[in-house]
Amino acid sequence: MKTFTDKEIEQVYKMDEAIKDTYNTLNTLNEGLIKMEQRTVIPVEGDKVMLYMPCVDNKEKFSAVKIISIYPDNAADGYPATQAVTVLTELEHGENVATLDASYLTKLRTGAMTGIATDLLSKKEAKELGIIGTGGMAFEQALGVLEVRDIKKIRLFNRTLSKCDNFKIRLEEHGVKADIEICEDVNDVTSASDIINTATNSTQAVFEDEHVKEGAHINGLGSYMPEMREIHTDSIKRARHVIFDDVDGVIEEAGEFIHAVESGDFKWNKAIGLKDALNQEFERNNSDITIFKSVGASYYDMSAAIGAYKKLV
Repeated sequence: MKTFTDKEIEQVYKMDEAIKDTYNTLNTLNEGLIKMEQRTVIPVEGDKVMLYMPCVDNKEKFSAVKIISIYPDNAADGYPATQAVTVLTELEHGENVATLDASYLTKLRTGAMTGIATDLLSKKEAKELGIIGTGGMAFEQALGVLEVRDIKKIRLFNRTLSKCDNFKIRLEEHGVKADIEICEDVNDVTSASDIINTATNSTQAVFEDEHVKEGAHINGLGSYMPEMREIHTDSIKRARHVIFDDVDGVIEEAGEFIHAVESGDFKWNKAIGLKDALNQEFERNNSDITIFKSVGASYYDMSAAIGAYKKLV
């Protein structure tokens, strides 16, 4: 069995390829050739959590199981906030063919699905991106947007402003040409941004709906447990279109949507899954806001693992 590190994977497998592979995987899912179980989420202590995610692709003839730890405060001890490994098995003989570090792949597949959803829902002329939360998932989430929209301005907000400085440098070193501004007030981000990315561990909304720019699209990537919230209920209530990365997963885990349903401000049948959204056109006027919500699903991780494995061998 081969073993591949994050560094080896990152050198050969990029966002454009991940978006293409994710799109193909969603079509395979629509063909009924992917089987999965809902991920098992086990809280450890505080906001630390372990996740276990299995899936089988009968078209690509691979199975994947990902084990992921999310420890938000790890940076203080010199460890990544997100650590993961995926075991890939070929289905002809059941041989475990590879173990892949999956921290980078987790971030990459999150960015890939963000890119697909942003392309479906955001205005084609969107030029300004707002980023709320500059932690482990935020960078690739931004790259996913940059892959599908010609972004000219990026605004950053984080509770710890110094983390925005490092994030800005990382974007610039990656070759991002957009003007990048660090904001001390989250309202300065939401009021001016055509696309808003959130990736936090907040237990309450990270912005007020009244300050969201008309016509904005929101990508919500945090709040992966029922007690967490990022997107304001009022934004959920008035959104013209809502897409979930995986409907069953969001119903079980996405705190702000669970709360909105319980308060009568949202109904689950108002949203559709990303796989069902691929071949649809979404009408909207200049003031409509749209939302993409992700909690992750094993077929996204499997897609990235298979794509990377094929590039590596």
